Amino acid sequence: MSRRCSISGKGVLSGNNVSHAHNKTRRRFLPNIQISSMPSEILGRSVKLKLSTQTIRTIEKNGGIDAYLLSTSNRKLSVEALQLKRRIKQISEKTSAD
Repeated sequence: MSRRCSISGKGVLSGNNVSHAHNKTRRRFLPNIQISSMPSEILGRSVKLKLSTQTIRTIEKNGGIDAYLLSTSNRKLSVEALQLKRRIKQISEKTSAD
């Protein structure tokens, strides 16, 4: 399983462990990635995504996955999130036209 958030793109960082004697060894900083099922009101079903806990909190603060994706600029979203955003926009446009 890749350690990358599906929406924000947050991934693994690298750095050093520094001992008291100032010896440096390489280490990895892993993001807290959770497999989460977010209910989409527009799609009418739950969407299963790999999200960082920070992204989950942000989505809940903005009122759900639909509101978060529609209010976030495309530059800040990953490819998978952009595809989901396009599907949400298409369905919301169809329902508003009816």
